[in-house]
Amino acid sequence: MDKTPGSRLSRNRARLGYKVGYALSHPHRVLPYLRRAGRDSLLRLRHRGSHVAYYRAVMASDTARSPLAAVGGGPSPERWLAIGQLQYDYLVGHGLTPQDRLLEIGCGNLRAGWRFIDYLEPGHYYGIDISPDILIEAKKTLVHYGLQAKLPHLTPVDDLTLDFLPDRWFTVVHAHSVFSHSPLEVIDECLAHVGRVLAPGGFFDFTFDRTEGPEHHVLGEDFYYRTRTLVRLAAEHGLDARFMDDWEQLPHGQSKLRLTHPAPEPGDRPAGPGTTMAG
Repeated sequence: MDKTPGSRLSRNRARLGYKVGYALSHPHRVLPYLRRAGRDSLLRLRHRGSHVAYYRAVMASDTARSPLAAVGGGPSPERWLAIGQLQYDYLVGHGLTPQDRLLEIGCGNLRAGWRFIDYLEPGHYYGIDISPDILIEAKKTLVHYGLQAKLPHLTPVDDLTLDFLPDRWFTVVHAHSVFSHSPLEVIDECLAHVGRVLAPGGFFDFTFDRTEGPEHHVLGEDFYYRTRTLVRLAAEHGLDARFMDDWEQLPHGQSKLRLTHPAPEPGDRPAGPGTTMAG
């Protein structure tokens, strides 16, 4: 891990000094940043007290301008495809099989999801998102790739309690660029409940924006956390966490943790239904 002073991981992007330096180096981005800051301030006033409602409004605004850019990576179709391929290749390389039951938290417009749907057995993909607008775009992606016969589940949610999903059902849970846009209380809510729906032997992979300096956020949209903060939070909810070093080598810029149920003690009987997976 890069711990050198002044490195990407030690920057505090919320500090005025960083913003001034960035503006001087990227003057063409100053006006778009000011426009976004103004819009976000207005949306926060309208949705005070609920980050989910606020970020749902952010997604509605972003999706109206560009469904591809709304899920990150810019408006380029090539970039959209490349980031989806990256996620897909990583999970398949770590043992994802067509028989697995995959829950994707923050599925967006199926940037990676359409590949998972195509790969998995019919009915084995469940995608949830807080934004109804981006799920309409997900439906369009599904039609574009002709995947209707795979019977994916796409559901809007207003929290991450996962209360409508069955116990110990999903062998893989996946969240890409979700916690990078979430305050700690939203992450805590997810980790408090994801263990219930995670099958024995399954895992929950999520990415996050990592910092080794002060934890901070920018515009209430982008959140930066120390690894140990999220590892400790997982442990409070009875989940083991492993930092995925090989993900760091890939061209994305975020970090990844894998959460699992603690390994059973020798002699314990395995619990729960269905498939588990290797990897």
